[in-house]
Amino acid sequence: MIYKKNKLNFDGFNIESMAKKFDTPIYCYSFRRIKENILDFKNAFKQIDPLICFAVKANSNLSILKEIKNFNLGADVVSMGELMKALKAGIKPNKIVFSGIGKTKKEIEFAIDKKILLINTESKNEILEIEKIAKRKKITVNIGIRLNPNTDAKTLKQISTGKKENKFGVDEKMFLQLVNFIKKSKNLNLKCLSVHIGSQILSHRPYQKMLNVVNRVIKKSKFNFEYIDLGGGMGIDYIHNKSKLNLKKYSQSIQKILDISSSKIIFEPGRFIIGNTAVLITKILYIKESTKKDFIILDAAMNDLIRPALYGAQHKIIAVNKTSQITNKVYEFVGPICESTDKFLTVKRFQKLNEKSFVVICDVGAYGISLASNYNIRPKPIEILIKNSKIQVIKKRQKLSELI
Repeated sequence: MIYKKNKLNFDGFNIESMAKKFDTPIYCYSFRRIKENILDFKNAFKQIDPLICFAVKANSNLSILKEIKNFNLGADVVSMGELMKALKAGIKPNKIVFSGIGKTKKEIEFAIDKKILLINTESKNEILEIEKIAKRKKITVNIGIRLNPNTDAKTLKQISTGKKENKFGVDEKMFLQLVNFIKKSKNLNLKCLSVHIGSQILSHRPYQKMLNVVNRVIKKSKFNFEYIDLGGGMGIDYIHNKSKLNLKKYSQSIQKILDISSSKIIFEPGRFIIGNTAVLITKILYIKESTKKDFIILDAAMNDLIRPALYGAQHKIIAVNKTSQITNKVYEFVGPICESTDKFLTVKRFQKLNEKSFVVICDVGAYGISLASNYNIRPKPIEILIKNSKIQVIKKRQKLSELI
């Protein structure tokens, strides 16, 4: 984003003009940035040549998934709905991995029937359920086992997944027992060791610790895994202070620690691919003055972007019309929903703002629209994509009549 004559532009388009044309709130994506992120990821791991499965939970817009598919990516899904979306987008079944701890019988049968690459299992009971279905169908099903490596990713506790107190995966002892159990099964084919330690990780060091655990468990299992699924979790720079995960160091660690000569690496990036590709354009409805701070009341709310309320996550906010006037008052950007947690950011120094002007909330491509809801009977926002100097509407704004 850059200012041209004090007007904020996004991929060559004036944001104020877009706001007036489409009304707010608006999710606006950049195809250029999506392409750059995918190519950067591929380049960082080119020595490994992994299968990259986009985490559909990060953003499940069908048009976005189709664009990602065109770069030869697969999909990581965690529900039957996400699997159906991935297939509808044209992603090949043999590039789809089904994760998640609570797959239903219906979901498992659907995944088996669609002949996807892997079902990553997370408990013995889930494995028994899959074996029962496979026996009935008289087939062999490819599965993986998710290891919980008890590794602290040093991220927000709400998005940590790799510690022993988290619900995901099985511990080392159970993992080894399950390997031996599956070896004896006529209807299960163990293909993969899977692991995922959390999200929004900005240091390669937690990954190194994870890799050491994975390496130890593989040696103990004495099993040749066709795939090693290292999950995702790669973070982005939400604060805009140039903090960035060094993907090349991570790649070097994988090559140094793991024997991958006979195993294919799988990655499941979501946020890294889509997180910084979008902004949420929103209008200032009112400025409510108080003694300690001014409330900047926006027409976007926690139903449109829940990450700040859910995680305490921070997203940078930028004024669409730039001025040289700086206020000494504290600004708190809030939404209109009847919850005290419906707020986005508190800043101590910001340019002076006016009612009916616009601001953008940055880096909302991941877990923005995918976590959006209709709380307070609010329609979900319109989604637009800027591609090749053209604006495409990739999801129409919901109508109240659809909700009522």
